[in-house]
Amino acid sequence: MLTGAFGRLLAAGGQALTGHGLTARSPKPTNAPVALVYRGPATLPGCPEAVRALLKSSQWGFDIRYVGPDEDLPLSQRALAGAALYIQPGGGSLKRGYRHLKGHRDEIRQFVHSGGRYLGICLGGYLAGATPGFALLPGDTDQYITSLGATVDSQKSTVAPVLWRGRRRTLFFQDGPYFWLQPNAEADILATYLNGMTAAMVTGFGAGRVAVVGPHPEATDDWYIDAGLPAADRLGADLGLDLIDAVMRP
Repeated sequence: MLTGAFGRLLAAGGQALTGHGLTARSPKPTNAPVALVYRGPATLPGCPEAVRALLKSSQWGFDIRYVGPDEDLPLSQRALAGAALYIQPGGGSLKRGYRHLKGHRDEIRQFVHSGGRYLGICLGGYLAGATPGFALLPGDTDQYITSLGATVDSQKSTVAPVLWRGRRRTLFFQDGPYFWLQPNAEADILATYLNGMTAAMVTGFGAGRVAVVGPHPEATDDWYIDAGLPAADRLGADLGLDLIDAVMRP
């Protein structure tokens, strides 16, 4: 059974906001789940747009909207109430990102706890943790490059091999996190780095679900070209879609 914001959205068609959150209008009835993609100072140019492209290619038929301080739709409890999925893309440092988003911590936690879905990529994965972050995980995050046996030891853009559902793949990587779980915590681990640290997983939070990934399965051709990275085995959109499916399922 669908609960919280996700269930209410599919039952009632949701609500759209216009302007700067000061007025509201009722859109034509639709069953399309609303996906909110953060775009603002806690991310970097290209990251939200790559996430949007990935969402558009999914099977879910999302109504995709950007939220942020300079968008028509600000990130707020009101905006989240009509959404099925909130996506926190990659960005800069955790310290800077959390400084811009800490005022929305309780809103995001309540959204997920009441049945919403959260997808965090790279910085968005760090922000799902607790030190600092939204505390959505039954554990926390840390830098993969500092972990024992890491195949990457630099903060520069590169590629990282992972085992995704047991199959080796190579993904765009830029100082992403790994995720650790408390003893007996429940989570569906989709991918690990080659040293065994968790690279992607889905877990519950209240009535909602949280998906996090350290590398960038949404990365597009231009990311690799700009970083001077090899073309072979570079794109991972199918893995990103797998992650979306895993977090969206009832």
